[in-house]
Amino acid sequence: MHQFPVLLSLIAVSVLLMVTPVIGYRPWPHLKPNSSDLTLGSSKKFEGSSEFVQMRYHMGPVLTANITVHIVWYGRWQKSQKKIIREFINSISAVDAKRPSVAGWWKTVQLYTDQTGANISHTVHLGEEKNDRFYSHGKKLTRLSIQSVIKSAVTASTRPLPINPRSGLFLLLTSDDVYVQDFCGQVCGFHYFTFPSIVGYTLPYAWVGNSAKLCPGVCAYPFAVPKYMTGFKPLKSPNGDVGVDGMISVIGHEIAELATNPLVNAWYAGQDPVAPVEIADLCEGIYGTGGGGSYTGQLLNDKDGATFNMNGIGRRYLVQWVWNHILNYCTGPNALDQ
Repeated sequence: MHQFPVLLSLIAVSVLLMVTPVIGYRPWPHLKPNSSDLTLGSSKKFEGSSEFVQMRYHMGPVLTANITVHIVWYGRWQKSQKKIIREFINSISAVDAKRPSVAGWWKTVQLYTDQTGANISHTVHLGEEKNDRFYSHGKKLTRLSIQSVIKSAVTASTRPLPINPRSGLFLLLTSDDVYVQDFCGQVCGFHYFTFPSIVGYTLPYAWVGNSAKLCPGVCAYPFAVPKYMTGFKPLKSPNGDVGVDGMISVIGHEIAELATNPLVNAWYAGQDPVAPVEIADLCEGIYGTGGGGSYTGQLLNDKDGATFNMNGIGRRYLVQWVWNHILNYCTGPNALDQ
């Protein structure tokens, strides 16, 4: 989840209790669980340490099979915007990208395992896409109507999105003229799983909205700044699109949590599965060494003055760090040696 836990209805809780676990397999049979081969090296690439955080595994499934991300583009999207997001997703497995890289960031996510010791998959790639440019469910969506949009995408008469609960994720992205329940006030994105009573299947999904018109100071920070933060200047976004560059970190946040807690019964801190604190929730706002509060941490700048902290395939991105349960720290590939 992003910023605040998802508010669940009683029906959601009852469905949670009936979820059928997905079956995982070990993608790296030559590695031991939590192998040192997956750590970030000898450099101390972490921040936000806390001995009070107890990230625990609750025996649910995680995504150990190769992960495919299927996208629903809801509303009007420019080709350039789609390209930025597609290339970010493909960058997660691009091991030859310049360091610090998005693939290096994903290594922390890969440290998490299922009950057999199988690690989260190192392979994340872009799957099928569906355009919903005519706002089939309107320009104001609720959490439940988001599931109806996904249903329309997987049951479409032409080119429906494929269904593979073992390794498929659904990413619903709303354009900058669409309002989603709790958007801007409480959340910039969230993840959960679909209800069979609505969609017909139990499928992990996430929603992320483009905040460019509605609340860039909330969901595209630091590329936009809230009005109450007088004296702060927004940073230049790395891909020239404030709304989409702001979405990238939220998309990374949600994919990391979908991989480690797809059915809300795997990796999270706290005792309440209705309001879990997940691996990205613990590191919100931390993008570099020293980060916390309104300070992002130490970042990088390109020759044009744009701010980023990771390299992807031919692009640069700003992506928040995630929690490393072995070190008990927020970790990221761009940290300074300490």
